[in-house]
Amino acid sequence: MRFHVGAAIAAAAAGIWLRIPAGGWLWLGAAVSAVWTTELINTAVERTVDLATPERHPLAKAAKDAAAGAVLVAASFAVFVGLVVLAPPLCRLLFG
Repeated sequence: MRFHVGAAIAAAAAGIWLRIPAGGWLWLGAAVSAVWTTELINTAVERTVDLATPERHPLAKAAKDAAAGAVLVAASFAVFVGLVVLAPPLCRLLFG
């Protein structure tokens, strides 16, 4: 979660620096919210599974893997949104 908070802060700082429009802020906010939401759900699933069965079990592994996969999908979406929103103004700034 710390990494995702740092990435959100970096994206917000880049958005401020690049003066992205309101629509870009909406997309960035949605992407950050998706990552944080899936990260919280992943944590809840992992802790619940650990509470339910302290020993290794294939179904416990499947539940944890599915929750982690949801975080991966959300994080991939956030990277895509970050590129779509931040790359054009950054290229304009760097290359005129």
